[in-house]
Amino acid sequence: MSDKLEIVLVDENDQEIWRWEKMDVHQKWLLHRAISVLILNSKWEMLLQQRALNKYHCGWMWSNATCTHPFPNESSIDAAHRRLQEEMWFDTDLKEIFEFHYTAHFDNWLTENEYDHVFLGYYDGEMNLNSDEVSDYKWIWIKELEKDIEENPEIYTQWFKIILDKYFQLR
Repeated sequence: MSDKLEIVLVDENDQEIWRWEKMDVHQKWLLHRAISVLILNSKWEMLLQQRALNKYHCGWMWSNATCTHPFPNESSIDAAHRRLQEEMWFDTDLKEIFEFHYTAHFDNWLTENEYDHVFLGYYDGEMNLNSDEVSDYKWIWIKELEKDIEENPEIYTQWFKIILDKYFQLR
């Protein structure tokens, strides 16, 4: 996908105020809308993806099943379904479970300043990976994930750790 895509800038109440090019938004620390998707299976394991090395930030880090920015005129739920299909090549019913705002700074001088809508779904079927977006995936028990984050926090994305703290009350 092109870095010239426009994404939605929002105010602190998630009201759209403008649209701007994606990379400019991340360089200028502008507040924008995002989505994150959590997927659990019938064994109550969570699906994690290892981001592709070529991602514009956080390459090779482990994170939630998928995340993205909604396009202008695209709902958050539609963006969640779109990105799940683009990255993991499956789709499932999703429910929005909460929203939050966070900021994160990266070594490459990019930032996230996101109003993030978090969705939850359940899936037990087959999947393939879009290798341009995802290097690997795994299913992991929450308790194992909690332990690994405590021992290796640097291999997990910042937003994923915040999501887990908020939803699963880890640590």
